[in-house]
Parts: sequence; structure tokens; C-alpha cells
Amino acid sequence: MNSRKIKTWAWVHKWSSLVCTLFMLLLCITGLPLIFTHEIRHLLGTEVEAPKMAPGTPHISLDRVLEIAKARHPDRVVQFASQADDNDNLWFVTLTHTPEPTDDFKSVAVDARTGVVLAQPKFDEGFMYVMYKLHVDLFAGLPGKLFLGFMGLLLLVAIVSGVVLYSPFMRKLDFGTVRRDKRPRLKWLDLHNLLGVVTLVWLFVVGSTGMINTWADLLIKYWQHDQLSALLAPYKGEPTVPVAERGSVQRSMEAAMQRAPDTKLSFIAFPGTSFSSPHHTTFFLRGNEPFTSKLYQPVLVDAKTAEVTAAPKLPWYLTALLVSQPLHFGDYGGMPMQIIWALLDIATIIVLGSGLYLWLKRGNPVPASPKAAAHEKPAPDASSQPEPAPAMKAQA
Repeated sequence: MNSRKIKTWAWVHKWSSLVCTLFMLLLCITGLPLIFTHEIRHLLGTEVEAPKMAPGTPHISLDRVLEIAKARHPDRVVQFASQADDNDNLWFVTLTHTPEPTDDFKSVAVDARTGVVLAQPKFDEGFMYVMYKLHVDLFAGLPGKLFLGFMGLLLLVAIVSGVVLYSPFMRKLDFGTVRRDKRPRLKWLDLHNLLGVVTLVWLFVVGSTGMINTWADLLIKYWQHDQLSALLAPYKGEPTVPVAERGSVQRSMEAAMQRAPDTKLSFIAFPGTSFSSPHHTTFFLRGNEPFTSKLYQPVLVDAKTAEVTAAPKLPWYLTALLVSQPLHFGDYGGMPMQIIWALLDIATIIVLGSGLYLWLKRGNPVPASPKAAAHEKPAPDASSQPEPAPAMKAQA
């Protein structure tokens, strides 16, 4: 490249990096404990676990589970019910004053075999909740998510511009060279370049999936408007089916499972909630394989008759969203992948810190570094609360 192009790319890299770096650094720091959400909750004693029993111990009816949960909060309605990804012996029931999305929710954990209430976990307080909210939306709701999504876009620009600049500025040095005998700024420049290139692919993947995750609310609303509205047209204008007129939820679940064999239940959205209709109980089922376990099949069941009304396939954009969430959090490969994700996260923090150091010590100009970027990690599981499972959850 000629000098003018290099200067242009250096300008793009510098300002895209500077604007997003502090926010990306925050996301890296908050994302690190989120990689080990379940492990940390277990150590803190806040993880709800079903007691061990003989394999094959029969489960009580889901209707009975809901009755037990509602007895703890009789003035509330059931919004969602969900099971852990790796354990069907535990039900999490979310109850609110209204079927509409709200932050005022209560959770009840019920043993699926005995009906014993194991806990009433509070998912809206504590260390992990603060880390999750800072990482997901800066405690600012949808505007906070979209702002972080824009920071993620700037991160991708910083990565691409850093790659473009890497070759012309490092062509006279062997790959991996760190000039330890030079002044500190040059040593940090070389370390910044090296770690930036080493984490390049991972950082791009985590940054892009994090950006996609910030669009979750908008994508789900579009899906509801674009596809569900057509399926629910015959019920348009009807009031939410009263609890007294609803059929058995256990029978509804069995009908949904028959409609989509070889699947497992992830979560249930009850009539009137953001993931269902006023007339349906919607079951979100997931596959049994490592990849398909992250994809959902919604099945709409008539709340009165317990008969399946529809089982629409998710559109490509929701499939992309569902795949991006576990990839963002390193949920595909168990503990080995979590450790790799954590090490790469730490390396990215060093890339971020070194990028800021190089800019603050810019008095003696040195060729622009290939990437003062950051990374976004993410969610979930994001799993901050047991309402709907990752990616398709509403704020309960």
C-alpha cells in the first residue's frame, strides 16, 4: 500500500479502537466470570440442584408442579416454566403480576419427582447478576443493548483495519518478534501486535456473535410480527384464556413432544406472554445433539383443548441468533472450551490495555498497531434467570 492508504487505514483503526476500547474492556472483564456462571454459582452456594435419587424415579404431573409453585405466590400468574439444559429433575417456574414483560418476577424451583420446593432463587441480585447486566445492557435495557451492539461493530472495524495494517508494519520483523531490548513502547507495540494476531479469529467470532446477540429483542419481535401473526390471525382480538378454562398443561406438553419427537423441553410460555399468544401455550423444544441442542422448535398448543395448532420452523435469522449465543459464551465444548475462552479473554484484555498504553504514550510516533481492539463476551445464559432458555428468553 502507498503512504496515503496506510494513513487512512491507520486513522480508521485508531478511532474505531479508541471509541470502543473502554466499553470492550468492560465487556471482557465482566464476561470472564460469565464463562463460568454455573461453577461460580455452585461455589457461592446459589446454584439450585436437585437431590440425587434412584435413576428412573417417576416425575409428578406438570400441572401439580405449577400448583405447588403458584401456592407460594397465589396473587401472581405463571409466565414461564423451564428445565435446566442438563437436568430434567428440576422445574423453574416464573410468576408475575401480569403476563406482559416485567422486571417484577418471582422464581420457584420445584423438584420434578417429589414436588418439594427446593428454593425461591433471586436472579435479580448478587455479584453474577451485576456482571450479567453490565455485560448485556449496562442496566439500560434495549438502548443499552443496541449501544453495545454499535461498540461491537466498531470492534469489527478495528479488527479488519488492524489486519490490513499488520503486514506493512511488520514486514521487516519475523512473526512473533518482541523487541525486549528496545524502549517500553516498542515492546508493548510488538506484544500488542502479536496477541492481536493470535486472537484474531476468536476475537472476530466473539465480537460478531456478541453484536448479533444485542439484536435479540428486535429479531424476536420481528419474528412475532412476521410469522406468528399469520398463524394467530384466527384468534385475533380474543382475550387471554382464563386460567380456569385452560386444559391440562401436562397433556399439552405430551402433545407437543409427540409433534416433535427426539427433542427435549427447554421452556414453556403461557398464554398472553411475549413468546406465546392469548390463546396458546407455546412449548419450545430443543434437539438432542450438541448442535441441535441450541436450536428451538416452537410448538403452539391450544390452551383450552390441549391440541397442537402449529409447529412453525424458525427463520434463518433466529437460527443465527440461537447458534451465536452458545458460541459467544463457549458453551459447546464443556470445561476445556471454557478454559480456552477464558485464556483468550485474558489475552484480549492485554491487547486492549496495550492499545490504550500505546495511544497514551503516543508523544513519540510509532507505526500504528494492528489492533487496539476489544471483544464482547457474552451471555446468558446468559443465563441470568430461569425463564426461557438462552436466546429466546423474555425478561420475566
